Amino acid sequence: MCGHMRCAEEGDTVSRDREILYTQLARDYCCTPAEIAQTRPVFTQFEKRAGRRHYLSAADDYLKIACINGKMLVTGEESVVAWCERRYRDTNAAWFMEYQNLAELDARIRRDGFRIGQAHIFYVPDNRMPPSSSINGTLTWYRDEEIKRFRGDVRFCEAFAFCTDAPDRVGVSLTQEDRIVGMAGASEDSPLLWQVGVNVMPDVRGQGIGTLLVSLLSRQLQSQGVLPFYGTAMSHIASQRLALRAGFFPAWTELTTERIPTDRTPAGRGR
Repeated sequence: MCGHMRCAEEGDTVSRDREILYTQLARDYCCTPAEIAQTRPVFTQFEKRAGRRHYLSAADDYLKIACINGKMLVTGEESVVAWCERRYRDTNAAWFMEYQNLAELDARIRRDGFRIGQAHIFYVPDNRMPPSSSINGTLTWYRDEEIKRFRGDVRFCEAFAFCTDAPDRVGVSLTQEDRIVGMAGASEDSPLLWQVGVNVMPDVRGQGIGTLLVSLLSRQLQSQGVLPFYGTAMSHIASQRLALRAGFFPAWTELTTERIPTDRTPAGRGR
């Protein structure tokens, strides 16, 4: 009986998380949650919807593309979205991030003074893997103002981004022998989705510290009714493995664009 109840609870959590994710992506891509769930590609003109995610460096209003449920979500300026619809409406989204497609897209948007910024994989919790607790050390939690002490500390550049539009809200560190050896942090990219980042000191990597911190932080956020998400580069295998060990699974891929910097426009940075 207890096993059946636990499975039912996990199923309810997965359904709730999926609903949150679809609601968020609908806000980001100017469509409806029902359109996120269906299999047809979605092409929309961008509008600044309340509750959308914020990025450190992205031209949201020009073009961004996500691949989820085997299809593409495309939003941005009318002219470039129309080009994307003509070019990609019959494209299998599973292969969209192949080099040939990205090179062609980059060449097209450079005519407008933009370029591809990031193309990342994003993960959300699968709610089945319990966090490990076999690592020695002291855990310390940080909230809002307490996080500011780490501004400018390059050790924790992935945990805390100090972005005005997506403020850092909570962090957790592991201390061993009076030294912080790992830190995970979450930024409020939107009211529904908070992005998780983690740093582990080089000499203690491979011991499960990052996995532990991300797991603990994820469960804390979920207890607050927030869906944590974790993004990483497609070539960053160690980061992808950490996400999987921490109980996350790949949910969607996303491509953002940015204006090509001039001498007066510094290039943006991302988590």
